[in-house]
Amino acid sequence: MKRQAKGQIHERITAIPNAWYPAYMVRGDAKNLMIDAGVNLLGPRYLTSIKDILGDPERLHYLFLTHSHYDHVGAAHYLKRHIPGLAIGAHERLALLLQKTSVLDMINRLSGNHVELLKYNTAGEDLTLHPFEINICLKQGDAFDLGGLTCRVYETPGHTRDSLSFYFPEIKTLFAGEACGVLQGETGSEMQVEFLSSYDDYIESLKLMMALEPETICLGHAWVLTHEDAKEFLQRALAETYRYRELIEKYLNAAGGHIEKAIEDMGHVEYDIKGGIYQERVSYMTNLSAQVKHIAGLKKN
Repeated sequence: MKRQAKGQIHERITAIPNAWYPAYMVRGDAKNLMIDAGVNLLGPRYLTSIKDILGDPERLHYLFLTHSHYDHVGAAHYLKRHIPGLAIGAHERLALLLQKTSVLDMINRLSGNHVELLKYNTAGEDLTLHPFEINICLKQGDAFDLGGLTCRVYETPGHTRDSLSFYFPEIKTLFAGEACGVLQGETGSEMQVEFLSSYDDYIESLKLMMALEPETICLGHAWVLTHEDAKEFLQRALAETYRYRELIEKYLNAAGGHIEKAIEDMGHVEYDIKGGIYQERVSYMTNLSAQVKHIAGLKKN
């Protein structure tokens, strides 16, 4: 089954506050964990949802981040400010990035493009992402006992170098961020391949996730897949990644190897003409540029 990533997903899992920028609340018998922190402009809505689900926000013990992109870390500083005891976990690379002014400036700039979300900041709070401490540097093999649930950490690079996925074996549920792609379109029928840092790593990460045989996959945006749809999604993600590389190479060949022209042509056709991609165009083109340049480098080598 495929359903939107909002509301109660499982008796222990709730997606907040909306499908496109979901943060996932995972409730154990002893501790509670939130996965990802979405866009900074949604900080107040995340906090309200935490209060609704847990009663006291101090009952949220962990916030784990799948990777360093603005729409996954945006509200982390805001939540830490309101929940001082919150322990934030992420890859060590992300911890280093968040100390760079240029990175924070870019995250705040991209977040600021979502003017439609400003309406949720009714109190006029400062929602700027400021430097914050990563309390737990997460790595492959780490495991966290929440009481009745175990969060196992897997390094799944390819989308970014700091991408992590979290798997709960007791309920066979995988939180993959964007390490296995994103479903686009009104019905989630279109696969958007998301390797940015390494095509080869992305392929290996997909194979690792397939080996886990999850029965539920909570994606970084929009959708949750269960049972056969979860299994088929990972298989399709692998096939689409191979196909997508061929598509990029087609645009590169048509542009005579001129990288910038290939990026411009591909963006125009795949985003502007075909449509159906909900990602903001600036972010889409930034990602597409990284992908085309990466594949061009692989072709050259």
